[in-house]
Amino acid sequence: MVAPIIDGLAALHGYAGSIAWLVLGVFLAGAILERYDDELGARVYAGGWVVLTGYWLAYVHYFVFAQKSITESAGVIIGIPLSLYVAYLILDGRHRLLVVSRAVAFAWLFFLPLSALAFVRRPLIELTTAHTDFVLSLLGNNYHLGDWYPALPADLVLPDGSTLGTESTLPDKHFPYQNTFLYAPDGHAITYTIRMACTGIGSMSIFVGLIGAVRGSLRRKAKALAVAIGVIYVLNIARNVFIAYTMGNQRLHIFPDLILSLFSSNDPYLVSYFIGDRIIAQFGSVIALVAITWLVVRWVPDVLRVVEEGMYLVTRREYELKGALGVEETE
Repeated sequence: MVAPIIDGLAALHGYAGSIAWLVLGVFLAGAILERYDDELGARVYAGGWVVLTGYWLAYVHYFVFAQKSITESAGVIIGIPLSLYVAYLILDGRHRLLVVSRAVAFAWLFFLPLSALAFVRRPLIELTTAHTDFVLSLLGNNYHLGDWYPALPADLVLPDGSTLGTESTLPDKHFPYQNTFLYAPDGHAITYTIRMACTGIGSMSIFVGLIGAVRGSLRRKAKALAVAIGVIYVLNIARNVFIAYTMGNQRLHIFPDLILSLFSSNDPYLVSYFIGDRIIAQFGSVIALVAITWLVVRWVPDVLRVVEEGMYLVTRREYELKGALGVEETE
């Protein structure tokens, strides 16, 4: 009974890319139509939220079963009913949610081309890899950087003089970029690959959406956006270094039985990765996003309008955060 559902979710993930472009098209259409006809724009936005529901559904299998990511799994699962609820409220006349819909349009317009187009995606990944490599090199040189696609030679010698000892084959990479860090503690190959998610583009797109959707002078909005993107990029480099170093050197190998059971794995070498990435880094990212939002509202107070609507969706209560937080409009 459960297996067909899981298989269906896995198959749906294959259409995630097409659904993503459809989401962008519908929300952009809503943003354009809204300028001329609020009611028509609202209806198109409502359709966009329904399509977005399909996008979250397409990622349930990936985040829950493949990545075993706690925060991202929770995000897509909550996103399904929440997106449908937003569509209902918009059709029911809550046009204050149009600013949230505009934020989605701006965020998607920033995120999707950067993540989907190879001529943009590869330089971003390799730039992030280069900066991660630079910082990692300050902590030690017991790793190799390469494409590792897909086999590792048994006689590969790492900078610290260790070798793999036995033939080691890794799963195929999606893109054969020079973006994989190889460690070999005890002769066992451990790799950490910089992917698009490691560039911070997803978090950056949130603030592009928030800032682009609301009023404010271009100078202040540009300053807020520059600060947000800069801080996110630096924090992502720190996150990559933390995960690669602790995983490659097995620094977080604690409570292995509990962690492997929690993440349904039997590979003891992944314990440090699960703790470092899936627990510490991901929950730390949530805290960082809240802190960056606080910085952004100092320049663009109207961002709080989007936050207020988000809080309304969860609590069904109206909020007025500018006064509560002492945020004032400045020229």
